[in-house]
Amino acid sequence: MRFNFLPKKLTGSEISAAFPTLSSKLDLKRYFTLIEPDIAAVEDRIRFQAREFDPGIVGYIEYACESQGKRIRPALTMLTAHATGKPTSGHLDLAVVVELIHLATLVHDDILDGATKRRGEPTVFSKWGAELSVLLGDCLFSHALKLCAHFPTTQISRTIADAANEVCTGEILQTQRRFDLKLSIPEYLRIIEMKTAALFRVSTELSAVLSNCPPDQIAACKTYGESLGIAYQIYDDCLDLVGSENATGKTVGTDLAKGKLTLPLLHVLQQAQGEEHEALSEIILHGTPEDRLSLLALVLDRGGLKASIRKIQSYLDQAVGSLDLLPPSPAREALQSIPQALRDHVASLQS
Repeated sequence: MRFNFLPKKLTGSEISAAFPTLSSKLDLKRYFTLIEPDIAAVEDRIRFQAREFDPGIVGYIEYACESQGKRIRPALTMLTAHATGKPTSGHLDLAVVVELIHLATLVHDDILDGATKRRGEPTVFSKWGAELSVLLGDCLFSHALKLCAHFPTTQISRTIADAANEVCTGEILQTQRRFDLKLSIPEYLRIIEMKTAALFRVSTELSAVLSNCPPDQIAACKTYGESLGIAYQIYDDCLDLVGSENATGKTVGTDLAKGKLTLPLLHVLQQAQGEEHEALSEIILHGTPEDRLSLLALVLDRGGLKASIRKIQSYLDQAVGSLDLLPPSPAREALQSIPQALRDHVASLQS
């Protein structure tokens, strides 16, 4: 089924010309300089926890812990600790717990996606198969929750358990809604708030709790983490429209091929009516790779990417503004710089 409002099929060199590109990867490590000793301590604690497992599976655990993750959540935990007082051993424990939960989700995500590489390295799934990987992810989840018993109050362990539940629920909903043409933008935002923002949120919120901050500052840190997490996931979803695989680690159209309806596509799909909506739906459900590239080119032409970037920026503004309640410090400046770095990174895609 072809309609004259659809762009022509793209092949060969037309692909790279049709899609915008990012010249480099998003690199946040320069904002973590202040907490380099803390991140090193977190790494040491993660390695120590890996050795706490049965000797028969330590090698698997070590591989999962060493080969995956950018340590963004531990960094947010420790930057918040510095911005709200003096970091303690409890903050380091929180950083480890949140990262172990995140690593567990990565192991399970790779199974769901059939991913063979993550950050250029073979995934646990590709090395040892689905059965072992499922159990390995379960081990990481359960070990993280076991560590929660060491926190001084049950509030912290309950909040972490709730967040882990949110992450898993969000992943289930996302899987359930693949190829679902009735998915709305509010539903999409709710899913990413659960599956991604939940761990960003507890990283900053509970760090403030451990610093014994007043309620308004705890709420501010919670807002910062949640807003940044939502913005970060929308950004990651936008990478499906960016043509430089070296910079993004993703091939154009990967999410669409798997039925993941992200914000740029939803923006255009929900504006389409009649025959146009029917044609777009047909491509989503049954289109060839060439059809999907044509659809993504249409999404760019109709402003789906630009609308998503505006949404990213609104969440980043919310994140930065929430930090006004914290006292001025180098750590607060670093926290404010992270949303700005993300804003700068996507700005070039609006041309």
